Formats: sequence, structure tokens, C-alpha cells
Amino acid sequence: MNNPNIKIQQTDLLSDDWYLLNKVTFDFLRKDGKWVTQKREVYNRGNGAGILLYNKEQKTIILTRQFRLPAYLNGSETGMVIEVCAGMLDQDHPEQCIIRETEEETGYRIKSVQKIMEAYMSPGAITEILHLFIGEYDASMKVHDGGGLEHEQEEIEIIEMIFYDAYQMIATGEIKDAKTILLLQYAKINNLV
Repeated sequence: MNNPNIKIQQTDLLSDDWYLLNKVTFDFLRKDGKWVTQKREVYNRGNGAGILLYNKEQKTIILTRQFRLPAYLNGSETGMVIEVCAGMLDQDHPEQCIIRETEEETGYRIKSVQKIMEAYMSPGAITEILHLFIGEYDASMKVHDGGGLEHEQEEIEIIEMIFYDAYQMIATGEIKDAKTILLLQYAKINNLV
């Protein structure tokens, strides 16, 4: 935060329930040389990681389906969202996080991942950066059924499907999750599957 064109004036805590919601008042130097004062609400939930698991030989990928309240509140009939495995860093290094989350959510114990990018998902209101990975899997890596952690109240359905079918679900609107779309497009462009 060394931008001389931004001066944070005040930060007011609005909520500290699940994550932090702040109202930030700041001055911003415009290109015309005028300073303007702006106020924005900023949601800080920490950073996360997501992964597209793929099997090149079988031409399959692993996705998850789970209930997402914000999607339900914004028009999803069921609130069920199809997405790649993902989770919050929780003080872990991104690679450690996504290997842990992969096993918790999908039941696959993978040994290595490849980071392909970092992305802000909604930079107008949320501070989160997602670290996005790809990783190969096969049947020998399956160590349990997955489904998430009970103490985190997770109920995650594991979906193994042909890559082509998943990619078509972007066009049909069955997949609307941004991180999933980015990773599926990366796989398509780079002929991973």
C-alpha cells in the first residue's frame, strides 16, 4: 500500500462475524489532479486456492457440487453450484492448502500441483486473491470418499466427468463459477485433457 495517489483516511469495522467487513474512507488523486473522497465497503475473507483435477488418459476431471447461499439468494433455484475443489488458505502456503483441500473434499491424495495463475474474483468489494492450480489424478490416489469436513458443515458431492461435457456446461449456464470457468478454459487452451 505505497500508492501516493491513495490516502486511507478511516476504516470502520461493520462486521466481524464470519470474516471482516469494513467501511473504508479514502482520498483518491484523479488524473486531472483533483483529490476526491470515496467510501467503499470491503469484505476481507482471506485468500484461497482452487484446483482443476484432471486425468489425461481418461479425459476426465473432478468437480464438486455444493450448496452456496449467496448463489441461492441471487437467483439459483437450488443454490447448488458446480465448481472446482477450493478452500481458504487458513495460514497455509497455497500449495499446502490445495493439497489438503483436495483430500478433504474429493478424497484424492495428490502429491504435486502446478500453479497457473492468481486472480481477484470480485475486486470491487472483496480483497481475496485465489491461487489457481491444476493437478493430475488417477484411481490409485483415491484414499476415501471425500465430501468435506463435518465440523465445517460441508456436504460436498464429488463429480467425475468427461472434460468435454464439463466444458460445454459453461455455455449452457450449468457452470457459472468464475474460478471453475477460468480453470476449464486454461485446460482447453493448453490441451490438458
